Amino acid sequence: MKPKKTILCVDDNEQSLSIRKILLETRGYRVVACNSGELALEAFRRGGVDLVLTDLIMPGVDGSRLIEEIKTLSPQTPAVLISSRTKIYERETLADVFLSKGMYEPVDLLERIRLLLVRRRGPKRQVEVRARAAGVEHASVARAALAG
Repeated sequence: MKPKKTILCVDDNEQSLSIRKILLETRGYRVVACNSGELALEAFRRGGVDLVLTDLIMPGVDGSRLIEEIKTLSPQTPAVLISSRTKIYERETLADVFLSKGMYEPVDLLERIRLLLVRRRGPKRQVEVRARAAGVEHASVARAALAG
C-alpha cells in the first residue's frame, strides 16, 4: 500500500476548510487543516507536507504570503491558491495553480492536485528514465536492451 500524500489545507472560513478537508480525505489524502497562515507555517515547518492548498484572503499571513514563505523553505512543494477575487493576477504570486471560488467543480480541484503531486513525484521507474535517455519508446524494449 502506497503512503498517503499529505495536504496542508488553509482557510480562515471554518465551513470552507471543513468541506475541503472532507473532500480530500474521502479521496485518500491525509489533511492537515489550519485556520490561519501563521498556524499553517508552523505545521509546514514540522515537515511531511506534499502540497499546500490555501485561501487567499485571510487575516495576518494571507495565502499569497504563506505560499511565498513555503516556497522559500521548499521551492519544490506545489501550492494551490483559491480566491473569490479574480483580480489576483494583478499581484505577483508563487502559486502553481490559481482557482477562483465558485468557478471550479470539486473534480477540477482534485485533478489539479493529482497532477501537481504526480509532477512532483517524477517518473515511476528508473528503467523508463533510462529508456527515454536512450531514445527507446517502450519500456519493455528498454528492459530487454538494458538487460542484454
